[in-house]
Amino acid sequence: MATRHLNQIDLAARWNISHRTLERWRWSGEGPVYIKLGGRVVYRLEDVEAFEHEQARESTAHVTRGAA
Repeated sequence: MATRHLNQIDLAARWNISHRTLERWRWSGEGPVYIKLGGRVVYRLEDVEAFEHEQARESTAHVTRGAA
């Protein structure tokens, strides 16, 4: 089975955020794992889904302010 990749425009559309937010996250070390191939940035779908899973919360009661 081939690994599916998303470019930053596709991922930004998936999450309804600006592609600039993804660029800022890469610069600051936030966001999902990415792969840089030459000048091209891609995200493996499995890494995106793992990141989404890590972000899942049941409530804000256990979230520490300022934590990433």
